[in-house]
Amino acid sequence: MRSYHILLVDDDNALRQTLADQLNLHEEFTTMQAEDGANAIATAKKYDFDLILLDIGLPDLDGREVCRMLRRANINIPILMLTANDSEADTILGLDAGANDYVTKPFNFGVLLARMRAHLRQYAQSEDASFMLGPYIFKPAEKILYTRDEGQKIRLTEKETAILKFLIKAGGAPVGRDILLHDVWGYNDTVTTHTLETHIYRLRQKIEQDPSNAQLLLTDAGGYRLAGLD
Repeated sequence: MRSYHILLVDDDNALRQTLADQLNLHEEFTTMQAEDGANAIATAKKYDFDLILLDIGLPDLDGREVCRMLRRANINIPILMLTANDSEADTILGLDAGANDYVTKPFNFGVLLARMRAHLRQYAQSEDASFMLGPYIFKPAEKILYTRDEGQKIRLTEKETAILKFLIKAGGAPVGRDILLHDVWGYNDTVTTHTLETHIYRLRQKIEQDPSNAQLLLTDAGGYRLAGLD
C-alpha cells in the first residue's frame, strides 16, 4: 500500500495533534505539522507531500495567502482549507486562492477522510502527479525520474513511463505480463511478451543500481511488481 504524506497546518495545537493522531492510525498516512504560514511554506518546499490541510486563521498569514504562495511555488498537490466561516463568499475566496476543497469546522473526521482520499485519487490521475519510488521521484507527465538526493534526471520513453504508471497503480501487487501488454500496447499481432521483457530490461538498466539483482522492478507471479513505493 502506498503511503501518503500529509502536511497539517493549524495554530490550534490540540486540533492539529488530534488530526495527526487520527490520520496516523491509518497505515496509508504519515503526517508532518506546521503551526503558522511561514513554517508551512518552508516545510512544503523542503519535503514532498501528497496533500495539505491548511487552516485559514493562522497567526502570521491568512491561509488563503499561504495557498496562493504555495501555488506560485509550483506546489500543485491538493490543498484542503479548514475554516470556521461557512459563508459562500468565504468559500469562493478560498477556492479562488487555489484550494481544491473547503472544510468547515467542526467537521466529522470520517467525512474529512473521504474528501482527502477522493482528492488523492483524483490527483494521482492528473498530469501534475508525482510518485515516490525508492530513491526517485517519478513525474509521469515529464517522463522523468529525479533522484531524491541530487535531483539528477533519468529520462524515460513513453512506454517505460506507461509501464511504471501501471505498476504504481497496482500499489506493489504483481501485474501479469498479459495485463501489462494489454494496458500499455493493446493487443495486436505485432506485440509479444518479448517486447515487454525488452522494455523491462531497458528500464532496469536505467533505474536499478545492479540490474542483475533488481530491488525496485521485480519479477513476480508471472509478471512484474514494484518495490520501494511510499
